[in-house]
Amino acid sequence: MNDQSAIREQLMASYYFRHATKAFDPDRRIPAEDFEVILEAGRLSPSSVGYEPWKFVVIQNEALREKLREASWGAQKQLPTASHFVAILARRDVRYDSDYVDYICRTVKAMPEHILAKVPETYKAFQEEDFHLLDNDRTLFDWSCKQCYIALANMMSSAAMLGIDSCPIEGFNFDRVHAILEHEGLFEDGKLDIAVMVAFGYRAADPKRPKTRRPASEVVQWLE
Repeated sequence: MNDQSAIREQLMASYYFRHATKAFDPDRRIPAEDFEVILEAGRLSPSSVGYEPWKFVVIQNEALREKLREASWGAQKQLPTASHFVAILARRDVRYDSDYVDYICRTVKAMPEHILAKVPETYKAFQEEDFHLLDNDRTLFDWSCKQCYIALANMMSSAAMLGIDSCPIEGFNFDRVHAILEHEGLFEDGKLDIAVMVAFGYRAADPKRPKTRRPASEVVQWLE
C-alpha cells in the first residue's frame, strides 16, 4: 500500500469512527497534547474573507457545566461525562468597518496601506450587496456562526483521527445559555455570543447501529 492509499484509508476510517457520542467514559481524560491539536484544528480553520470570527471557551468547571446542562436538553449525558466541553462563540462585531475587522486586516494579516485603503469598500460590497449580511443584526451574526461551524467540523474530524469521540451540541435554549455565559463575562461587552457547543471524550459504549447516510448518488452531482 502506498502512502496516498494509507492516508485515504485513515481518513475514511476516522469518518466512519466518528459518531454523535451521547455518553462518555467519565474516567478517561484526553491527553493535553491531543486536545491542543483539536484546538489548533479549530484555530487554523478557514473562514469567509479570513475574519476568524470565533472564540473557543473550554469549560471544565463542574458547577458551570451543571448550569449549562439545565439549559441544554441535548447535552444531558455529555456535559457530566465529557473529558472536555467547548462553547464556540461567534463574533457580532464583523461589519466591514468595525475595529475588529480593522485589527484582522491591519495586524493579523499585516496588509500594506495601499491594500487597506481599498478593503473597506470591497468588504462593504460583499456584505451589503452580494450576501445581504447587513440587512439586520441577525443576518450578520448568523454569517459569523456559519464560520464557526467550519471550525467545529475540523475539530471533530481531527479528534476522530486521534481516536477521540465528540458530539456537537445544538440542543439548548439559546436565551438561557446566553444568560449563563454572559453572567460569566465571556461576551466582551456584546462582541461575542454563543454559536454552538461541542463535547469531547471517549465513548462509554459503542454505537448500537452502524453509521447511516444517504447514498452518494443522492448527494453528489457532476456537471461536465
